[in-house]
Formats: sequence, structure tokens, C-alpha cells
Amino acid sequence: MFRTALLCAGLALAGYASAAWLTHDFQVWTAEGARRLEVALRPVATPDVQVDGPGIDKQPLARLLADGRTVTVVDFVYTRCQTVCLSLGGVLQQMQAALRQDDAAGRSAPVKLLSISFDGAHDEPPVLQRYAARLNADPGLWRFVRTADARDTRRLLEAFEVVVVPDGRGDYEHNAALLVVDPQGKLVRVFDSSEKQLTLDYARHLAGQP
Repeated sequence: MFRTALLCAGLALAGYASAAWLTHDFQVWTAEGARRLEVALRPVATPDVQVDGPGIDKQPLARLLADGRTVTVVDFVYTRCQTVCLSLGGVLQQMQAALRQDDAAGRSAPVKLLSISFDGAHDEPPVLQRYAARLNADPGLWRFVRTADARDTRRLLEAFEVVVVPDGRGDYEHNAALLVVDPQGKLVRVFDSSEKQLTLDYARHLAGQP
């Protein structure tokens, strides 16, 4: 009886220790939560991938993001999407409106928006231009680029832990999130797409807005 009780206690302790390790001392319970905590603890450098888009010549994504002063809110989309991307587009429209209000009130911070297409073979710059126009995107605040090379796409998605799965019908299943990249080009926070105000407030703070 004593040995059985001791064995059960040992198993319980081992289970507790494993759970604590897997959840960072019970701070997270899901894979997405773990991803967000890992990014917050260890920012991720933008990988060496090439992008282009409307009004943007082919260049390293890191050069576009790491200008030393601008904080960028990034999302991943593809223009043929009729579900998640439309929702993300609406979220960034609202964020763009808020940034315009900041400008009008004289309290603007160097915060920009960037939508990256992972469907580079289809989403060429003219396609992205039409997509941006449908969303009434102001190129001074909200830009669109693609990774044209499939290897670059894989490297970028892996680095930023964006899950994209082809559905076999020409579309994709993918996770939706708002990623905040600091002026040095490092991914520093990941927010749920429903947390637009929290995302924007954090980006403003990081950009030094009073």
C-alpha cells in the first residue's frame, strides 16, 4: 500500500513538473499561447527574404522593416481569400483610421501597417495594388508586399511561425494574428486579430508616443 501511494505521488510530481515546463510555469496552455510567450521572451529577427509590391522594388524584407524608427504591424494574407483575410483587412482598416486620427490630432507616432502575401505566384504587384485599392489602403500608412520565391515564403512563415496549409482547392487554411515588428526588424509581440486596440497601443508605446 505504501509503495503504491509513493508511486502515485511520484507520478503526480512528474506530471506537475512536465506541465510546468511545457506551459512555462503555467503561463500558457495552448500552442498559440506558447508561441506568443516565446516571441515576447526572445524576439525573432526578420529572415533574409526578398519582397516586392506596389511601389516597392524587390528588396530584403529586413530593409523594409528595419529603418531604425518605425514600428510595423504585420499580417499575412492572400488576395483570393474570402474568409480570414477579409476579417484581417477590416481590422487593419480600423487601425489605419486610428493612425489617421493620430496624425490629425498632432500626436502621430512612427507606426505603419504591412500586409504580406504568402501566395506570391498569384499575388503579383498589380494584383496587390487592386487589393489595396479595394481596402482603401493609404500607401503612406499601409503597404502590401509578397514573397515571390517559394523558398523565401517557407523561410518567412517558419521564422514567424505562421501556419499555412493548402486545402487542395487552390485556397489555404492559415492562422490569423497581428505581429508587431520593432524598428530593428525584430518580431517582438504577437496578438490575436481581435486585439486590435491592444496591438495599436503597444505599437504606439514601442514607437515612443507619449
